Amino acid sequence: MNTIEDYRRMAEAEIAQTFRGGEKLPQHRLLEAMRYSLLAGGKRVRPVLVLAFCEAAGGKAETAIPAALAVEMLHTYSLIHDDLPCMDNDHLRRGKPTNHIVFGEFTATLAGDALQAEAFGTILRSDLPATVKADCAEALADAAGVDGICGGQQLDMEGNGKTLSEDALINVQTRKTGSLLSAACLMGAIVGGANPKQREAAQIYGAALGAAFQIRDDMLDEISTAATLGKSVGTDKRDEKTTFMSLYGAEKCAKMIAKLTENAKNTVREAFPHPEVLTDFADSLAMRES
Repeated sequence: MNTIEDYRRMAEAEIAQTFRGGEKLPQHRLLEAMRYSLLAGGKRVRPVLVLAFCEAAGGKAETAIPAALAVEMLHTYSLIHDDLPCMDNDHLRRGKPTNHIVFGEFTATLAGDALQAEAFGTILRSDLPATVKADCAEALADAAGVDGICGGQQLDMEGNGKTLSEDALINVQTRKTGSLLSAACLMGAIVGGANPKQREAAQIYGAALGAAFQIRDDMLDEISTAATLGKSVGTDKRDEKTTFMSLYGAEKCAKMIAKLTENAKNTVREAFPHPEVLTDFADSLAMRES
């Protein structure tokens, strides 16, 4: 059984080879911008979840590499667009200048667009069985579209300067953050040959993890530093956003994270014969500092 670090190394090795060799192409600057953000580091949470769920379902983690790479491409696209001046206007991401600061706004926008397209291409051009490719592409589309990241970002931007209710805030979080985490878990389970109960458990685990992840993000935006976090801090207050921290404070947020994490762990314990890697990963994310 692989460890989380094994999965992370597998993902990093594949990511490092992506979009190489485009230096002589006319559109080489676009490829450079795509690689800049894709190779900028990060925790690689989503590809790790793909690989971990594939193995938990009885498959070989290596077979899920295309799905893992696709999820990270889609995630990276969302970060590039999230940082744009018309969105959150951030200048720092993963400890480096954001894409539009380095390459300009139009190239950054196109880099995000191209990464989203290539995410689907990576799955559809892979050697996975046709039904697996179709199911994975559908899961990724659901996570990216109007009920996923794009819908969540719309609600997030509309909420700037407004006081949101808990229900409205959860509406944003489940789309903007939770949808892709849930899709990553489901895609890994699909590639691994999971049964219907395991597929459902993967989605529930991902949704709980996504909620806990967002609450922890809200906490870190107030209590961390830019050096530790690798991105600007205090942006939620700057943009007058309602967050879980502004609604509940640090103590209640910590309790919410603990409850969500326990729910995620219990879900996979009931559905998978060897869920230890998944339960340990949930614990580590609950306590992360960046």
